Amino acid sequence: MLKNNLKINNESGSAMLTAVVFFMFISLLIVAGLVSPSVVEFKNASVNLNSKVSYALAESGVEDAVYRLKNNKTIGANETIILGSNSAATTIVTNGNQKTIESVGNVSSYQRKIDLTITTGAGVGFNYGLQTGAGGINMQNSSDTINGSVYTNGKIVASGTNYITGSAIAADSPALAVDQSNIVPTTPTNSINFGNVSASQDYAQSFQVSANLPLNKVQFYIKKNGSPGGTITVRLVADNAGSPSTVNLPLGTATLGSITTSYSWVNATFTSNPALVPNTTYWIVLDYSTTNVSNYYIIGANADSSYGVGTAKTGVYSSGTWVASNLDSYFQIYTGGVSGSIGGAGYASALTVGTGSVGDTWASNVSGTTARGNMYCNTGSNNNKSCTTNHGIPPQVGLPFTSANIASWETAALAGGTQTGDLEVTGGAGIVSLGPKKIVGNLHVGGSKTFLVTGTLWVTGNITIDGSGHMELPSNYALNSETIVADGKISLGGSASLGSGNPSSFLFVVSNSRCPYDTYCSGASAISVSGAAGAIAVDAQYGDVSITGSSSLCAAVGNSMTVTGSDTINYNSGLASPYFKSGPSGSWNIDKWQETQ
Repeated sequence: MLKNNLKINNESGSAMLTAVVFFMFISLLIVAGLVSPSVVEFKNASVNLNSKVSYALAESGVEDAVYRLKNNKTIGANETIILGSNSAATTIVTNGNQKTIESVGNVSSYQRKIDLTITTGAGVGFNYGLQTGAGGINMQNSSDTINGSVYTNGKIVASGTNYITGSAIAADSPALAVDQSNIVPTTPTNSINFGNVSASQDYAQSFQVSANLPLNKVQFYIKKNGSPGGTITVRLVADNAGSPSTVNLPLGTATLGSITTSYSWVNATFTSNPALVPNTTYWIVLDYSTTNVSNYYIIGANADSSYGVGTAKTGVYSSGTWVASNLDSYFQIYTGGVSGSIGGAGYASALTVGTGSVGDTWASNVSGTTARGNMYCNTGSNNNKSCTTNHGIPPQVGLPFTSANIASWETAALAGGTQTGDLEVTGGAGIVSLGPKKIVGNLHVGGSKTFLVTGTLWVTGNITIDGSGHMELPSNYALNSETIVADGKISLGGSASLGSGNPSSFLFVVSNSRCPYDTYCSGASAISVSGAAGAIAVDAQYGDVSITGSSSLCAAVGNSMTVTGSDTINYNSGLASPYFKSGPSGSWNIDKWQETQ
C-alpha cells in the first residue's frame, strides 16, 4: 500500500515537473516572441535616430555656410562642425558667380549628404542704355543713336536727327519747393549795399542744396536807392577757395524782375534748369554793369551765422576780387516744379523713338518726335502722333549705383594696398597687371600697352586712357565684372579700348567727380568718352557724361549727359544683373537644395 502511494506520488511529481517545464518553455517562447521585435525595433530606432542626427548635422553645415556667405563672414573651401563624437564636413566649390555647397553628416558611421547650389543676385543693374538724374540728356548732333531705352529724371533734348531704338521716358521733377532760405526775422536786421562804389560793384551769396533736383528760381529780398541804371546779370558759379569762381557754370544766366524802392521778393528765373549736386557749394552772383554812389541796390541781411552753409560777399566778379560782408543775405532757392519733356523744339523729326511699331515715348510734353510705338504725353507739338493723355506722369527713378556701392568698391580696392604717386602705363606693346589697389594720384594708360585689371581699382586723381591703350579683365573673371573708381575726371579717347572677352562680363568705369560743377573742372565733364569702345559701362553719379566722336559703349549713367557726333550706345541686356568679383552684389539666390545621400 505504501509502495503504491509512493509510486502514485512520484508519477504526480513528474507530471507536475513536466508541466512546469513545458509552461516555462512556452513562456520563454512567448517572451522571446515579444522581446525579439522590440530588440529589432530598438535597433532600428537607434539607426533612425543616428540617421536623423546625421541629416541635422548636414543641414547645419549647409546653413552655416550660407549664413557666412550672406553676411560676408570668413569661410574656407572646407569646414567641419563637431558635435561630441559626431561631425559634419562641408565643402564649397566656386564656379564664377555660383557656389556648390556639399555637407556630409556623420554619426556612428551613418552618413547623410546635402547639396546646395547658390548664385549671387545683382547688387546693381543698368536697366537702360542711357539714364540720368535731373540734369537730363542733350543729343546735340545728327546721327546720334542709342540702341536701347532711355530714362531721365530731367529732359531729353534733340538737336538734329537722333535715334532711340527702345523707349524714351522723361519724368517730372517733384513739385516746386523751397530748398534753401534765409528769411528770419521778417524785417532784416542788416543790409548789404552793392553797385554804389567800385569795391562793391557786385554781390554774391553762397549756398548748398539738399537734393539732386533742378534749380527752378532764386529770390532776393531787395530794393533800390535812387534810380540805378545798367543791368544786373544773375550768374550761377562754382566755389573757388571760399569765393565765387570767375567762370560761369554751363547752366545759363538770368535777369532779375522789377525792383522798387521798398523791400520785396524779386525772382531770378534761369533759362535752363540745372540740376545741382547736394552738399556742394555754389554762388549766386548779381553782376552789375555800373556803379553810382547815389543810385545803387540794397539787399536785406542778418548775422553771418544765420545761414549755416553759406555767406554773403561784395566785390567785382570780373576780377575775382571779393570781400566778406560778415552777413548772410535774405534769399530763397526753389527747386523742382519742372515738367519732363522729350524732343526737339519747334520742328518735326528731331528725334525718332522706337523700332517698327515698338518703343514708347512718355513725358509731360513731347515735341518734334516720331514715335514708332505709343506716345504718352499731356501736351505735344510737331509729332507724328497725337498725345495719349490717360497714362499719367512717369515717376522719378533712382540711378543704379548708390554711395554705399561705391564705398564698397573703394574698400575692396584698399584691401589690396595703396600705391602712392601717379601711375604711367605707356610705351610699346606689353601687358601690365594690377588690382586690387588704391592709387593715390593719377592713372594714365596709353601707347600700345595692355592694362590687365585683376581687381578693383580706386584712383584718387584723374584717369586718362588714350592712344592705343587697352584695359581689360583677365579670362579667369568668367561671368564676373569689375570696377574702376576715380575721385577725379575720367577721359577715354583716341583708339583706346576697354572691356572683357566674355559677353557677360563688363568693366565698369565710375567717377565721383562733380564736374563741370567744380572750379577745377574748367568746364570739362566728369567722364569724357571720345572714340573709346568696348564692353564698358560708364557712371558719373554727381557730374556730367560727355560722349563725342564715334564712341561705342554698352551703357552710360550720369547726373546729366551730353551726346555729340555720330555716337552709338549699344545696350547689353547683361547689364541688368551684373555679377561682381569684388564689391557690392545682391543676396545669394538658392538654385537647388536637396539630399543626395
